[in-house]
Amino acid sequence: MKPLLLLVVCFLTMQVTQAQLKTSTQNQCGTFVVDILEGKVNGITPKYNQAQIKSALTCFTSVEPEDATSKCGGLISYKNQDVYFYTGRHYIEIRDKFKGKLSIPLMGATRNSSVLFKLLGNPKMKDTNWDQYDTYYGLVILYYNKLNKVNKIQFSTETSATINLCQ
Repeated sequence: MKPLLLLVVCFLTMQVTQAQLKTSTQNQCGTFVVDILEGKVNGITPKYNQAQIKSALTCFTSVEPEDATSKCGGLISYKNQDVYFYTGRHYIEIRDKFKGKLSIPLMGATRNSSVLFKLLGNPKMKDTNWDQYDTYYGLVILYYNKLNKVNKIQFSTETSATINLCQ
């Protein structure tokens, strides 16, 4: 009887020790792909509404509704990707901790490099810390750190006359 009991206990112990922790696939978005020239993140444009974005990219970390109480007119954040959709203002922001893929290598590019000119042309507007480029879908704004390297990208379907950025 003892050998049978010992065999059952050993078998159960082996089953438990063979178990592995598994991560949930719920709310996993995979790699974010930002296409600057087309103005899209994983196929999503700045014109998408909150329901469309949340349905397509279910791994959001926070949501600010589009109503009178919202600071920025509606915001869906993907903080672990460093991507932010400003839905009421129709622009998308990519910050310096972005972990996905950029269609063109803008993050970290030097302000006066020939790469920016070749990819985007001459800026339409310039300021101390940013340059704004026109695109066929709207505009791209590149922000620079103290080393004059790109550390934030915003793109929108708005124009320079109509865009309303969140401060």
